[in-house]
Amino acid sequence: MGDFDLYEMLLRVPPLLFALTIHEYAHGWVAWRCGDPTAKNLGRLSFNPIVHLDPIGALCLLFAPIGWAKPVPVNPYNFRNPRRDDILVSLAGIGANLATAVVAALVFRLALGLGAIGSSPVAQAVWTMVVVLVQISVGLAIFNIIPVPPLDGSHVLKNLLPYDMAAAYQRLAPVTSMIFLVLVVAGAFNSFLGWPVFFIVRLLLGS
Repeated sequence: MGDFDLYEMLLRVPPLLFALTIHEYAHGWVAWRCGDPTAKNLGRLSFNPIVHLDPIGALCLLFAPIGWAKPVPVNPYNFRNPRRDDILVSLAGIGANLATAVVAALVFRLALGLGAIGSSPVAQAVWTMVVVLVQISVGLAIFNIIPVPPLDGSHVLKNLLPYDMAAAYQRLAPVTSMIFLVLVVAGAFNSFLGWPVFFIVRLLLGS
């Protein structure tokens, strides 16, 4: 990111909180609709960003194109169709972030096309946050689709595998999760995830 820019950092905070909140809310809401009220009963079916924050994940997302929030608690035994519903709940957060990115990008491009992007410092700050919201939302979606525990993609893969393979995959989760966290904090995935995020953001926002 170059030299530390406090103003740029502060502009990242509101879209960061929104993207994390909408991601976790989507998980909780879909789980509730699939028969599991755990998140709702624990106060996680909320648009309050404080209840969803994971300090390490938020810091990673603040300084890099990857990060995470505090996972919404889910009890798959409450699901009407456990394997299908776990996939739906896992994809809900990714879908919510992609939908957020598309809507924010459409608003930005419409405003740009109508000449409604003001030149005042306040207007520039607002539209900068809209662009950052697109970037962070896409980054969260791409990051969470990786099939490594505890990311959303791991739940999708586990439920698509035969039961014996899924059990073996689940037994490896503690080890793979720790290795993955170390690699994330070390920045090993920045370049790997950077190009698809850049491609999708450019596609949404244009040049």
